[in-house]
Amino acid sequence: MFDSRETLTTKAFVAGYPIKHSRSPLIHGFWLKHNKIKGSYQKEEVAPASLPDFLTALKSDGRYVGGNVTIPHKELVLSIVDYPDELSKELGAANTLWVEDGRLYATNTDGHGFLSNLDERHPHWDNTNSAVVLGAGGASRAIIQSLRDRGIAEIHVVNRTYAKAQELADRFGPKIHAHQWDALPEVLQDAGLFVNTTSLGMEQNNATAIDFRSMRSGALVTDIVYVPMVTPILEKANEQGFATVDGLGMLLHQAVPGFEKWFGVRPIVDETLRSLVIADMVEHR
Repeated sequence: MFDSRETLTTKAFVAGYPIKHSRSPLIHGFWLKHNKIKGSYQKEEVAPASLPDFLTALKSDGRYVGGNVTIPHKELVLSIVDYPDELSKELGAANTLWVEDGRLYATNTDGHGFLSNLDERHPHWDNTNSAVVLGAGGASRAIIQSLRDRGIAEIHVVNRTYAKAQELADRFGPKIHAHQWDALPEVLQDAGLFVNTTSLGMEQNNATAIDFRSMRSGALVTDIVYVPMVTPILEKANEQGFATVDGLGMLLHQAVPGFEKWFGVRPIVDETLRSLVIADMVEHR
């Protein structure tokens, strides 16, 4: 609906608190330049108390056609927008907004980013009936939802606090099975996918305690953490002979639908963009 190739500059934003470390402007700025689009994408530091006024103004002031929201706004935004889609309502969180006919719409692209990353880096990863998701925090929701919607028959959620894992099983339906931490060796048997959504992959001792060797031949191990690119969990899986996918692509691919909605062109995630973001990570680590 938005054609930024007209004379006016189309503007989008990312809002969070704090926001200075966001790499979204780097990603969208690359695509704007690559596609020769007259547009901009900029950071907006918005405190939670100011979010309702900021979003309400979007519908009338014409300053932005839409944008992203990040921590800590992803849940609060649902109570403010006019039309959250079914995906974001089930998740209880949104990250992508756009203005249409004076109304504010919302969706969540995290699951799209997760699946697209695996599809790109390890095609046919989804030829499995069983997946194990480590962690039951906010980051795991979109992943569980996307795996369910892709058709994975059994999704085992393992978490130190069982009640949180059960909460996700209740939210996302009968394909989701909740487990305590000590059940991890059992649910890993013959699983075709392991996903780490926790910070435990950053801790060498916890990572090396996981034994992936009972997973089926050809299984994939992935970690949504991307700093460092090769986490201890991925390192352990590599040592045991399993294919791995890092979390950087999830960040890149989740940005695609929003850019297309705001600027009218579907961008491509390629090695040039990956290299640009990796160089920025090295520079600012």
